[in-house]
Amino acid sequence: MRSRFTTGGLCFLLGLCCSLSTANETPDLPVLGKRDGAKPRNVVFILTDDHRYDAMGFMGHPFLETPHLDSIASQGVHLKNAFVTTSLCSPSRASILTGLYTHKHRVIDNNRTVPAGTRFFPQYLQQADYSTAFVGKWHMGGEHDDPRPGFDHWISFRGQGNYLAPNPKYTLNVNGKRVKQKGYITDELTDYAIDWLKQQQGSEQPFFLYLSHKAVHSNFTPAERHAGRYADADLSFLPRGKEISAANNAPRWVRDQRNSWHGIDFSYHSDNGLDYLYRRYCESVLAVDDSVGRVMDQLKAMGLYDSTLVIYMGDNGFMWGEHGLIDKRVAYEESIRVPMVMQCPDLYEGGKVVDSVIGNIDVGPTILHAAGLETPEYMDGQSFLELPNKPEMDWRKYFLYVYYWEKNFPQSPTQFALRGDQYKYITYYGLWDVDELYDLKADPGETKNLINDPAMRSVAKAMENRLYEMLGDAGGMDIPMNQPRGRSQNKRWAERGGNDAADFPAAIVVDQPLNREAK
Repeated sequence: MRSRFTTGGLCFLLGLCCSLSTANETPDLPVLGKRDGAKPRNVVFILTDDHRYDAMGFMGHPFLETPHLDSIASQGVHLKNAFVTTSLCSPSRASILTGLYTHKHRVIDNNRTVPAGTRFFPQYLQQADYSTAFVGKWHMGGEHDDPRPGFDHWISFRGQGNYLAPNPKYTLNVNGKRVKQKGYITDELTDYAIDWLKQQQGSEQPFFLYLSHKAVHSNFTPAERHAGRYADADLSFLPRGKEISAANNAPRWVRDQRNSWHGIDFSYHSDNGLDYLYRRYCESVLAVDDSVGRVMDQLKAMGLYDSTLVIYMGDNGFMWGEHGLIDKRVAYEESIRVPMVMQCPDLYEGGKVVDSVIGNIDVGPTILHAAGLETPEYMDGQSFLELPNKPEMDWRKYFLYVYYWEKNFPQSPTQFALRGDQYKYITYYGLWDVDELYDLKADPGETKNLINDPAMRSVAKAMENRLYEMLGDAGGMDIPMNQPRGRSQNKRWAERGGNDAADFPAAIVVDQPLNREAK
């Protein structure tokens, strides 16, 4: 076994990230069982930030061009119902790396570092003699960008990073050394990733590359070659939240959020407006698609195109006018649903579509499966590696969603949701408002809240029971709390009704007193 497996443990125990071997030998890291007859496979995992599930050409987008992502879908598999357990950058990324729900890994917001002793699935790959690399945005705590456990090769930056270097002295962390950012970050990260792939040529070691883009997070900044591409695009298809009303029992907090950092009336506390932001967003996606194409071309040049498992996904969804909102966090479809495609010609025929609900907690188990390893018993996720070829596999019927209130962005309350094939149930904690129930087949836009429909009471109760049962089974009945950090984006714009609160949902407003026995 190579020396990296026997060094660095002390640094990790002290909470330091002082070398590339840090925590490769976590004291309680179990040795995983090997799957019978499995041959370790090379894996490339590409993660983007805030990429919405339908912001790809093959999804029927009116104008967005993503030929390389379209190619993966046509040559491989589209996992059309991929979701995240928490629609927020750091919690989602922690769930990907740990296979755990948010309340277990405790990274409940974008300011929290990962607790000491946390196990990341790439550590198991190292244990199985994989060569591993992380290139890009880490964003689980912003205190430092030092190498993290599980990776032999490391390129990253603090926090959100920058599309372009903010000053001449700005640097990336390249294997523990400070190196200046040279250009547009999506392209530069791809350069680093391809350079590392080239170094794997001819090696007998299997490899795992985790390419983690900053794009397409705000502030949306397209590459120079793409700026203005969609300046004249027709955006009449974007929703404006008109159906979200008290009469339809939409929660009051949602309608109040229109005039906030995460609402279309005061987006990011700017007057640029929804259309401007959306055009910049779409233009920023283009460099991500270029990056995917370059990685696939490199695999072809290495003769590894057919045998390498490539998985692409977003870390969370994004609202673009639905419910009068932008951004994520909430439990609505556009917020929790993410793009996911994968390809490996040796495993899958092209053009496959998986309808089963896939979660970000499933990524680690799936990559470990591709490496010929069993899933650790403590993980909440499961491998979907065989699902495209075995659609009859026993799979989850419901998906659990959690989000915990942040003082930084106080518009969105703590919420728990259960998504099934037809219905979605959403409940809130510590909020005087209405819960939600939607028939996703009849009302995919989630505009008509059925929670107080007498005909749906049994469905709502069954969903509520199942939600709390799953939370209990997953150890999520206690709400994790941390001291808030950062500024609170709690302003409203007076010009657009900022002094006025929304009406209460119709179902909780009564015409006559209900208690006739009061004395």
